[in-house]
Amino acid sequence: MNTEQQTYYGVGVSAGRVIAQVLRMPEPITAPVDGAPFPEGATAESETQRLHSAAQLVADGLKVRAAAATGDAQAVLKATALMASDRTLQKSAIKLIAGGTCAESAIWEAADAVATQLGALGGYMAERATDVLDVRARILAQLRGVPAPGIPDSDQPFILAAVDLAPADTATLDPAKVLALVTSDGGPQSHTAIIARSMGLPAIVAAPQSTALNDGQLVFVDGVAGTVITNPGAQQELLATAYAQREALPEFDGEGRLADGHLVPLLANVGGGDEAEAAAEAGAQGVGLLRTEFCFLGRDTEPSHAEQVAAYADVFAAFSGRKVVVRTLDAGADKPLPFLTDTSEPNPALGVRGYRTNGASPGVLARQLEAIAEAAAAHQAQVWAMAPMISTPAEAADFAAMVAQAGLPTAGTMIEVPSAALLAQKILGSCDFVSLGTNDLTQYTMAADRQLGALASLNDPWQPAVLRLIQASTAGAAAAGGKPVGVCGEAAADPALAVVLVGLGVSTLSMNKRALSPVAAVLRSVDLAAARHLAELALSAESAAEARSLVRAQLPQLDRFGL
Repeated sequence: MNTEQQTYYGVGVSAGRVIAQVLRMPEPITAPVDGAPFPEGATAESETQRLHSAAQLVADGLKVRAAAATGDAQAVLKATALMASDRTLQKSAIKLIAGGTCAESAIWEAADAVATQLGALGGYMAERATDVLDVRARILAQLRGVPAPGIPDSDQPFILAAVDLAPADTATLDPAKVLALVTSDGGPQSHTAIIARSMGLPAIVAAPQSTALNDGQLVFVDGVAGTVITNPGAQQELLATAYAQREALPEFDGEGRLADGHLVPLLANVGGGDEAEAAAEAGAQGVGLLRTEFCFLGRDTEPSHAEQVAAYADVFAAFSGRKVVVRTLDAGADKPLPFLTDTSEPNPALGVRGYRTNGASPGVLARQLEAIAEAAAAHQAQVWAMAPMISTPAEAADFAAMVAQAGLPTAGTMIEVPSAALLAQKILGSCDFVSLGTNDLTQYTMAADRQLGALASLNDPWQPAVLRLIQASTAGAAAAGGKPVGVCGEAAADPALAVVLVGLGVSTLSMNKRALSPVAAVLRSVDLAAARHLAELALSAESAAEARSLVRAQLPQLDRFGL
């Protein structure tokens, strides 16, 4: 038995330290024979019906699981269910069936062609290719009458190792059984990372050497350092024990503030009425990001005015008297819509998405703002509207005029593009606020696809260049009369980085509801002067790793609460 200790390095995306045995994701389902003929006695009609039935059963099963899930997990399962019912995929398979290919081979080959096309586009669309292949495997398993691929079952808690996890798998993880996640692929914004953070599971992604891990192997996972250590010794046992004995986080009492009383409202990122209600119950002081795509996705046509009004009203009702920041439709890139998106774009992440969609499809933004305004008029929420993917002051002014024309009082823009950060003061000449989307701001600043595991170390909001652009944004806001600057990207959910953001002059932080308590607890351990000092430390660093290390060393609350 090999007792030598090995260390594998990746990117820590969710804090925590545990020791347990490894279980690997099962091998993927085997491919059918290319162009296999119909089974004896079958016809094109019967094979087509068999395919439709299998796809529908897969979609129905995913919808049932979605109904039992919440938050990010629910959204992921709903999106995967929609893909299982995707007409384009099924039409491609039916063409092959018409040519004499059995249902199993037809869906396999059709999905392969779709995934190849998406993969060639790169960026966000390449991430969708993984989803297509996951749905293909589930439909094929249904056709064969065998269990679908998924998380291994075990009587004992374990550390799950995989190349990467499909959305439907990450969304149904049982934290009582799965103690930590380690993937060789994926990045800080992959499904695995997002779900791990929302569930509070220690997780490491982009650890290529982790493919060497075997079932039953005892390992130590450090989600803070981003390391996996085989054959853990006394030092690792001490760290894991300290994490297991961490102090329980105090419940968030509904007021974000520093130790000196400086107020930092803590808001929630939500994607519909159910999530808004859950966030309100968790104490969120408002909504810092309402993702309006939830009522557009999975449709062949634009939702009606009445449908949009009803969808937004559910969120406004949950936060009566409190702020709700509505992001207008962010279609394109990873959220293509058949009635809006040009899927032939060579680089969707840099294409017609967000605010730019209105130029390609005039009227869609005005209609959405009218629906938001009608829903707002019927409720007591303080509704603010902001546009994604604004690059210039002229675009910001155009959007602000549209918001005013719709009858909404407060207009803002997201800062996701470096040009917007550098011109924040001019943008705020026509807008009332800005909100930093740190996920895209990091991707565009570092020229690193946020879904690509190989570039995960670059795609880190702790990068000093990203922090300097945030500083430029807050300085621009101060020069524009102290207008508010929020953060609604994943960076706001990192308790240590939240302190830095406040020190840089950020006014509000918006996050998933699970992050409210840890962020609030760490913010209350520092005053504004200390937060500004830590921000300067981070800005002085030469790398993201150095910035994170310098700041974390000054925040003992992180170890106290196992963050």
